Amino acid sequence: MKLICVLISMILGYGFGCFQTAYIIGRLNHIDIREYGSGNAGTTNALRTLGKGAALCTFLGDALKGMFAVWIVRFFLAPMVPEINPTFLCLLTGFCAVLGHNFPFFLHFKGGKGIATTAAITMAIDWRMGMVSLVIFVILCAITRYVSVASMMLVIAFPITLTIFHGKENGYIPMLIVALCYTGLGIYRHRANIERLRNGTENRLGAKKMGDGESKK
Repeated sequence: MKLICVLISMILGYGFGCFQTAYIIGRLNHIDIREYGSGNAGTTNALRTLGKGAALCTFLGDALKGMFAVWIVRFFLAPMVPEINPTFLCLLTGFCAVLGHNFPFFLHFKGGKGIATTAAITMAIDWRMGMVSLVIFVILCAITRYVSVASMMLVIAFPITLTIFHGKENGYIPMLIVALCYTGLGIYRHRANIERLRNGTENRLGAKKMGDGESKK
């Protein structure tokens, strides 16, 4: 029963994650957003390519899909297996949702970076973790105006806030391992941004990006 519930949670998370908000909004605007701007199917590229309205819709869609997946597991599936720590099950579900967002099977595994989804998952798991993530992201965006820096710090903070608020729970080590997977994946997905930061060519929030709104092709 435990294995079945874990598998269901993982499949559910990945399935929800595959809902590609930016891609759908792009198609409604007659483009494949992955061929424009940074090529990323996420909120920042939606903002630069399609504007604030598209970015807001993308953020809400990417956030809600992660929250819904976690809530379904927390309130309906986790009670069926009380021997499994519900926080661990929610973390695992959320991570699979991020995997679905980043690597959707029906789009040849080319999606986004999963930051909005990750932030929403932290809020769904523990509102205190979510608030810390929000504060970190907003402050760093305001100070540096680099969305990439704020995003990477958000995922770096994930295992730290988990330790602060859930470090004394049974099953903490497996939870920490999953949290570190969020961190590793988030940084890996920002490897191109890291290179641009080193070269001084990373785009700041609000700055006009060369080729904005133009196809990468």
